[in-house]
Amino acid sequence: MKKIHLFTCLLIMLSVVWSCEEKDNLDPIGNWDLSMAQPTSPAANAVLVLDEDNPTAPLRFEWGPATSSKNYGIRYSLVLVEAGSADLSAPIYRVSSGTNGRDLFATPTARQIDQALSIAGYEAGSTVDLQWGVVARSLDKETVSFQPISITRFLTESAPLDLYLSGPATEQGSTLANAIPMKAFTDPDGNPTSVFEVYTSLKAGETFHFYSQPSEQSLQYGGTNGQLQKDGAGITAPAAGTYRITVDFNTNTYNLLKIDKWSVVGGNIQGGWGGDAPLQYQGNGVWKGTVDLTEPSGFVFRANGDWAYLLKRIKGTTNQLVMESQAGTQGIQFEDIPSTGVGPHVFTLTLSGDEYTYSIEEYTGGGGPAETPEQLFLLAGGEVVAELTKNGDRFTSGRHLALQAGQSYSLNSASDGSGTSYALEGSLGQTDTPNADKVEGSLPFGTGSGAMAVARDQAYRLTVDFASESVSWMYYNIKLFHWDEVGGGWDGRSELLMTYEHPYTFRLSGAQLTAGYHSKFFSPWDVQFGADSPTALSGTMTNGGDNITNITESGLYDVTIEVANDYSIGTYEFVKQ
Repeated sequence: MKKIHLFTCLLIMLSVVWSCEEKDNLDPIGNWDLSMAQPTSPAANAVLVLDEDNPTAPLRFEWGPATSSKNYGIRYSLVLVEAGSADLSAPIYRVSSGTNGRDLFATPTARQIDQALSIAGYEAGSTVDLQWGVVARSLDKETVSFQPISITRFLTESAPLDLYLSGPATEQGSTLANAIPMKAFTDPDGNPTSVFEVYTSLKAGETFHFYSQPSEQSLQYGGTNGQLQKDGAGITAPAAGTYRITVDFNTNTYNLLKIDKWSVVGGNIQGGWGGDAPLQYQGNGVWKGTVDLTEPSGFVFRANGDWAYLLKRIKGTTNQLVMESQAGTQGIQFEDIPSTGVGPHVFTLTLSGDEYTYSIEEYTGGGGPAETPEQLFLLAGGEVVAELTKNGDRFTSGRHLALQAGQSYSLNSASDGSGTSYALEGSLGQTDTPNADKVEGSLPFGTGSGAMAVARDQAYRLTVDFASESVSWMYYNIKLFHWDEVGGGWDGRSELLMTYEHPYTFRLSGAQLTAGYHSKFFSPWDVQFGADSPTALSGTMTNGGDNITNITESGLYDVTIEVANDYSIGTYEFVKQ
């Protein structure tokens, strides 16, 4: 029993000792001091001229250590502020030193300081009187010591190393934290070329800017007519749709290339290298679609049906892509993209970030048709809209079918709707580029009941492929081309988009037309309607007909055309207002 009492007393005594020692070591936070770190180099009143020819050269700022009276850890930051200012809430530049802020020096580059001064509003080539300082921080204490310095900016504005897209016209809106990063190009040695691009969609009539970083402390660029301008006005999106946006700081220009479609083209699809299997834009620089592969073979991704815009695989990679026309300046070797599968496959094209990639996955479907039916009908309200023509596993409409967004349609193997029904995954005509010349898309389908939705009134040509379990659709938009034939003004022509009205009608209201100019109705270049009587204000027209020369008095005109369901012939009318 005595041993137990002795042990208990010993524990009590130790507890008292520990308590006293812990109290001594946990003085209130305020009962200690933090000295200032003293700047040493550059010396006070130094003049620093930033070297534009060596923008990545490190500039070394050094200081002596601060001390904590309790030996708490200290972290350091370099700051630049205006001369005479001690405000650290929004410094011109701030960076922590290396080793998580423990180093007694910081080495920003000439470009980083130059761009910080540019953001602060100082003109290129100007000499700026500033203070550079060292912020020492330990727990909740902070001290700062300054000394004066003069810094001369680059003679010309330097290009940022990174670039972002933001604004109400963009997919991510105006919140800078959500700004869309652009791809930065490099030369064969990995050096920045000051050229950037991004694939994204824009909202018509809204604006956007470019930013050097996704924050308020950023260089901002706007512009007009393709000319880039620091702190310039917001750039207005010309029309809704998907674009490749390119910025070149070497020429201070920007360019918008409208992307009507990305397609799979090659020996692995129907029609081979003469075929075209379009993908659908999903947002955030991603295109996707189901493609029926006919044989293992090479292919490429092609934009807008134009051989000038080809994406091929980077040699030595499994799925990275490069634009063929851009590969040389980057020192990249490329090759056609291989594919090994046969049958329906899902293609995904990702054009975002610094690496462009693709993927191909076998389409598993959703319990698709077990076999190709002998007949296939498009129905609406129990009535036959069209019987599609069979060719192997494919059914085609042949002609263009005038379909309406408010109408409910269905596909069935029997004309009275009593056969097998087929349901689409999506809506016909759903696209981010509704006003392109030739608008195409593809949707997967399978057995099942359900209405076939139509996104917009138009005259659609349909192909239903039971082998790939996909429905392909296409429609034309029509433009009135108006140009000065005598004066050689074809390149300066007006291309006036007409509005489709059900059925098979296109209208244009209040078009400004000029006497003596030629006109023609185009959906470049499949449809080229010319007049059978070129000088008449109304009459018949033929695809491939003569130029229309009926405007003898300049002014505003309402123009209407009606087309046949195969776009071979039609009628037109010009009415002066």
